[in-house]
Amino acid sequence: MRPVRTLAEALGTGVLVLDGGLSNQLEAQGCDLSDALWSARLLADAPEQIEAAHAAYVRAGARVLITSSYQATFEGFARRGTGREEAARLLARSVELARRAGEGATGEGAGAGAPEEVWVAASVGPYGAMLADGSEYRGRYGLSVGALERFHRPRIEVLAEAAPDVLALETVPDVEEADALLRAVEGCGVPVWLSYTVAGGRTRAGQELAEAFAVVAGNEQVVAVGVNCCDPAEAGAAVELAVAVTGKPAVVYPNSGERWDARARGWRGDMAFDTARAVDWAGGGARLVGGCCRVGPATIAALAEELAADRSP
Repeated sequence: MRPVRTLAEALGTGVLVLDGGLSNQLEAQGCDLSDALWSARLLADAPEQIEAAHAAYVRAGARVLITSSYQATFEGFARRGTGREEAARLLARSVELARRAGEGATGEGAGAGAPEEVWVAASVGPYGAMLADGSEYRGRYGLSVGALERFHRPRIEVLAEAAPDVLALETVPDVEEADALLRAVEGCGVPVWLSYTVAGGRTRAGQELAEAFAVVAGNEQVVAVGVNCCDPAEAGAAVELAVAVTGKPAVVYPNSGERWDARARGWRGDMAFDTARAVDWAGGGARLVGGCCRVGPATIAALAEELAADRSP
């Protein structure tokens, strides 16, 4: 069944566990993600694999599922020969697949240990994700805020119409794109969270995080603000700053600590995601906590256990 409470209502009562990286789970299921569309290709070619990946995270303890639309754009689909009508259908499908996985876990016959509610966050990735060249880790594409707004708005409108519980404006590399995204979601009727990718205590474009978080202060449409797809060691300080600057709940879902090599299209470095840090993130004001790239269901299950143990009397 669909959630009875809104996501904002749920955030007022405690911490919700997010899922982990969708791409690594799809790869674990045997999917080939070498296409420029990445996991979004499977919306057309193997939607059942996406639903299965979502379901794996629900079984691990995730209560918020992020859709496979991160790299799904009209422009990206067009390069593959997909027309706008079909592209819109595939974008909407990303929400439907996550919803179905959540409803399958909470519906009749789901079992005594089934979650009561699972929320769906429709992923809205940055412009750089469409370029598929690692630009989301640099920002500053040479486009105006208005041009970025025009790029993002059509897909946001389609995703909003598919009725997710929230739009995840995620892996945002700079303040200018954050501004464009916030303009693009105005009037869409769906709450949002805004999540930057950061390095060295700044946005990927080099701006101060206090400046970056301040763009959502007073914006009632934004239910949470924070960071994702960053080194886990950066997350704690970012959470505390996001809460201090905005007064809003924080969202935090770092990657494994490995680094993406866009040229080689592979990950470098070692796993550094310590689930014990989740308790500190929650203590700092995070109310949406999970993982990003290379963080799989086993790690999310351990994270959920850490948070549950912290809440136990």
